[in-house]
Amino acid sequence: MTVTWLGQAGFLLRTGKATILIDPYLSDSAAADNFALHRRVPADERFLRVRPDVLVITHDHADHYDPSTLRHYLQWDSAVTVLAPASVWKKVQALGGRCVLMRPGTEWTEYGVRVRAVRADHTDPCAIGAIVTELETEKAYYFTGDTLYNGEILASLPGDLFAVFVPINGVGGNMNREDAARFARQTGARYAVPMHFGLMDDLRGEDFPSENKVVPRIYEEIPLPDGD
Repeated sequence: MTVTWLGQAGFLLRTGKATILIDPYLSDSAAADNFALHRRVPADERFLRVRPDVLVITHDHADHYDPSTLRHYLQWDSAVTVLAPASVWKKVQALGGRCVLMRPGTEWTEYGVRVRAVRADHTDPCAIGAIVTELETEKAYYFTGDTLYNGEILASLPGDLFAVFVPINGVGGNMNREDAARFARQTGARYAVPMHFGLMDDLRGEDFPSENKVVPRIYEEIPLPDGD
């Protein structure tokens, strides 16, 4: 599986069988209500032409559930499956999407990939994280979505995570760098990837204090080596 960072908590996953998007935010919608959230890196329109098989939305905030972006992926009337929590589910249906309601513990298997919803501790009480497992390789990638450090979340996670993707901006109901590093370490994941930085602020992924960090670059594939 390859993983490309789209900025904020947005990712593009590609396997030999599926294309998956998680929380794609490729507009400037969040700035409509708060100009401080104006994006500092222009949206790369190449990614608006992606045709996903599965779309995962973790919660109902403009830089995660963005109707302006989602319309690009739903406009072809394809068989795209949207996995979303209760706060987003009906809104996606109103856009014409085929939407599956995801709660912590819910699993969806399609295209050789299994997506398991896990709890997130965020200002949207329905928010979820997503563990995406490529069944052929058995590699599990944990995308926390927006969340605070929470021991109950850690206790609910499976072992043998290949990579964990954690927010580090420390505002709006997210972990700061220190808590994110502690959370990532306690998941036991081989790699810790910081996210939710640099698009609307001056934070740097290089300052994430994790020994096994892999710092992503926006719109580029994240190098996650297979070797031990």
